[in-house]
Amino acid sequence: MSSKDSGKQEPTILGVAEAGVPYVAAGPDSADAARSPQYRPLNLARLAEQGMLTQEGGRSSVAEDFRIIKRPLLRQARASGAEAIRHGNLIVVTSAMPGEGKTYCAVNLAMSIAMEMDITVLLVDADVARPSVLKVLGLPPEPGLMDVLLDPQLAMGDVILKTNVANLSILPAGRSNKHATELLASRAMSRLLAEIASRYSDRVVIFDSPPLLITSEAHALVGQMGQVVMVVEAETTTQHAVKEALRQIESCEHIHLIYNKTKSFPGNDYYGYGYYD
Repeated sequence: MSSKDSGKQEPTILGVAEAGVPYVAAGPDSADAARSPQYRPLNLARLAEQGMLTQEGGRSSVAEDFRIIKRPLLRQARASGAEAIRHGNLIVVTSAMPGEGKTYCAVNLAMSIAMEMDITVLLVDADVARPSVLKVLGLPPEPGLMDVLLDPQLAMGDVILKTNVANLSILPAGRSNKHATELLASRAMSRLLAEIASRYSDRVVIFDSPPLLITSEAHALVGQMGQVVMVVEAETTTQHAVKEALRQIESCEHIHLIYNKTKSFPGNDYYGYGYYD
């Protein structure tokens, strides 16, 4: 793993990851959450079998990688005073092209942050054209973000799913819509993001975004986030694609990079995680 401080508009390298599979954090059941009609228990055993991060997994390389990756993101999310950034607790995970691992990165980052003692996490599937967060978690499609934007009478609380992972909730993508880009760039979306960012002071929101170079929805979304995490697939994504993706989001002040699916080094026990869209 390597990281470095960077100035405005210069990406921070959060980490390097080996080819493999990621992990999911398990937490105790909440009696109140379990009684909610929006409660959706995750099959943690199934997720663990797929290599996802679990609290019972111990000091694995996956857990260590995500601990390192989340720390600068949380530091900026919690910044106050002169160092505070607008919507710093809104973190979007994207990539230049499909298949680089952004969805698994978003899921596992959310799971890792949910292990923190004093933070709640909302995981939002904002890849509205090709939603996959619920699929990765083994859940069926549900109403979500698009439905809230389309129906003024529908409250966000009506579609947020509570889980058996401590401190983790999920906002599905919802139904597809041909005007998704306009909806994500609308005033309704801006109001929704402001509510999400400020309603709970201890909440961090992770958005799984569409890839930057093949959709227009990603640009509408990224421009409203406080922090951007771009996943780059090792030895596959071209330098041209990375530069073009970064050029398209250069107005964002806080950009972080994860170099994904690298080959591990012999004798390195704590080096790498992997995720595949």
